[in-house]
Amino acid sequence: MNNKIILSILFAVVSLTFNLGFADPATYNIDSSHTYPAFEADHQGGLSIWRGKINQSSGTVVLDKEAETGTIDVVFEMVSIDFGHDRMNQMAVESILHVDEFPTANYQGSLVNFEDGAPTDVEGTLTLHGVSRPVNLVINRFKCQLHFMNNREVCGADAEATINRADFGVDYDLDLGFFPEVKLLITVEAQIAE
Repeated sequence: MNNKIILSILFAVVSLTFNLGFADPATYNIDSSHTYPAFEADHQGGLSIWRGKINQSSGTVVLDKEAETGTIDVVFEMVSIDFGHDRMNQMAVESILHVDEFPTANYQGSLVNFEDGAPTDVEGTLTLHGVSRPVNLVINRFKCQLHFMNNREVCGADAEATINRADFGVDYDLDLGFFPEVKLLITVEAQIAE
């Protein structure tokens, strides 16, 4: 084997080792116009399901693809809660979530259990109504690609969990037989920071 081929192979191996060992994590800013933290909550002990979403959120995702690690930190503006029903929105803001006292909710977690380069779970903490509790998310889908409009990397995910709202002190109408379980359905897109 000639020396040029050997040197080329050695250079490739050293470059690959260097890139894998020293790759920096990337930070992605959450795109609030494409992020939909949604939920499903019981109405009157199984009579129906109320669905809603939080219209304003912000935060970051840090992803190290090589090390298969990452974190997420999201803030939800609770005044933007939206059931598609003005009276219910007002009741949620004033009497259920007490937004004047607890204006934001926050979720912080670690991306874990990577498969084929994508996380399948988040282990984290939800702070809601002034109470912090462990909440783990199952990631149903996770994908990164170049955005078709600006050619910058964007990552998207669809995740879910179920919480007991009483654990967070949100006990409105539980004494009337309402179920405390709330399903969280979170769709998020985040674009790499410049």
